[in-house]
Amino acid sequence: MIELGRVPPRRKTTPPPPAMLAFGQRVRDRRTDLGLSMEQAADVIGIHWTHLGMVERGQRSSRIDNVLKTAAGLQTTPGALLDGLPLH
Repeated sequence: MIELGRVPPRRKTTPPPPAMLAFGQRVRDRRTDLGLSMEQAADVIGIHWTHLGMVERGQRSSRIDNVLKTAAGLQTTPGALLDGLPLH
């Protein structure tokens, strides 16, 4: 129970896995190469712009269907976004 007037302690956050960070950077790089804003890219991909932002920052993992939609929306292949990502 949280008492009024008290601030709850902050949760420790763990850094995102390297693969999520690298995937997000590839998505961001491709989006900017195409000259798209985050909102424009999200609209083309078919996801919400806040979801795209979280993916680009490595804060959210993408399901395979979203990887496929992202690749198609950014006019690239899933392999270009996934090949060679770190496993750990």
